[in-house]
Amino acid sequence: MGAGAVGGYFGGVMADAGAPVVMIGRKSFVDAVSRDGIFLDTLHFRKSVPVQASTDLSAVRGAGLVLFCVKTTDNIDTARELAPFLAPDAIVVSMQNGVDNVEQIRVAAKIDAVPAAVYVAVSAPQPGQVRHVARGDLVVGPESERTIKLAEIFARANIPCRITSNIEGELWTKLIWNCALNAISALGQARYGRIVESAEARALVRAVVDEVLAVARAAGIVLPGIADTDAAMAGAMSIATQMAEASSSTAQDINRGKRTEIDSLNGYISRRGAELGVPTPVNHVLFTLVKLVEGR
Repeated sequence: MGAGAVGGYFGGVMADAGAPVVMIGRKSFVDAVSRDGIFLDTLHFRKSVPVQASTDLSAVRGAGLVLFCVKTTDNIDTARELAPFLAPDAIVVSMQNGVDNVEQIRVAAKIDAVPAAVYVAVSAPQPGQVRHVARGDLVVGPESERTIKLAEIFARANIPCRITSNIEGELWTKLIWNCALNAISALGQARYGRIVESAEARALVRAVVDEVLAVARAAGIVLPGIADTDAAMAGAMSIATQMAEASSSTAQDINRGKRTEIDSLNGYISRRGAELGVPTPVNHVLFTLVKLVEGR
């Protein structure tokens, strides 16, 4: 559901492994995929994979697994429209940026979605095409019959999927990387590799990370493997190095004139910090600047 770069990649890989996949997306995407299949330009292969596609949300009928990949700005409307068509035993997985998507989906439509932290660098250069430049692994949790089943399904498609007892901490860890890199990549029109190479950019990343960690501590979040700013910075720089040739999803959205997910990233930290009495001036500035660019 929401077959753009992320949905197109994971859905396409699963279809290539033999799973019966239906992709629900915009008309331009559906027309291209219906005509030519989903074209996957990955680290491991380049091929066109035949797959069903539809613009109609009712196409979700009968699905046992739904990968919920819409932009966070579309959570509420999409969840409400999707709910009447879901099978009672369908597993819905939120494969999105941010930390509060599952709550939004539940409140909007009483859908009990499984949260997933998604690590993949992909883009959609044209409708029906996906370019994959790094990673492609998932973290889900907590451990349950549903998440065990999920991990088994993804394993059959050679998609690495780890189960954690601290999915909240994993989502916040991903949020650190997103807050640290997405807005800077977008505003600086820079690929991640350039951020790593710039001392000034690294100093800005550190300031962002400091604030996110302060908000996480105030919120009582336990971050796996991140004891301090140095550890968080090492993680951010490692991600940026692995994805050196990639630009952030925020940059891609701005370049296409689309709304970004900045409200769920630096904007979320700005709002949560205000609620908890934690100053977040750098995150607030990045959020505000992206919103100004978005408004053009």
